[in-house]
Amino acid sequence: MEINNLFDLNSLRSAPHLSKVQIKQLLEELEAKIIDADWITIGIMAPSDVDAIGALKSISTKYSSVKFKDLESLNANGSVFLKGNQKTGNVFIRSENGLGEGILLTCQYDHESQEASTFGPLPLDFFK
Repeated sequence: MEINNLFDLNSLRSAPHLSKVQIKQLLEELEAKIIDADWITIGIMAPSDVDAIGALKSISTKYSSVKFKDLESLNANGSVFLKGNQKTGNVFIRSENGLGEGILLTCQYDHESQEASTFGPLPLDFFK
C-alpha cells in the first residue's frame, strides 16, 4: 500500500516501514494538526513496556509542550498498550496481546464543535 498522507495509515493494523521522504512528509502534515489541536492523546502499541515508554519519550523530546508524569513507575509484561494524555499528564500501561505495533495520535479540542481526529499507526521510531 502506498502511504502518501496521514489518512492512508487509518486502515492499517500495524505501522508500515516508511522512507525518510515519507516520514518528512507525514511529519509536516501531522505537525500542522498538532499545532491546531488544544491537546493530544497518544496510544502506543508495542512489543514491550520499554519500547512503548521510549516512543512516548521521543514525542516529549520533539515537542516540549507534551509532558507526562511518573514514567519511571510504568511497567507491564509482554506486548503492551500505553495511553498518554497531554492535558492531564497521566499515562497508563497494560499488557495486551494481539495488538499491532505503532503510535496512534489523537488531536483533541476544547470546543465540542471540533471533532477529535486520530492518526496512525506511525512507526515507534517516527519522532526520533
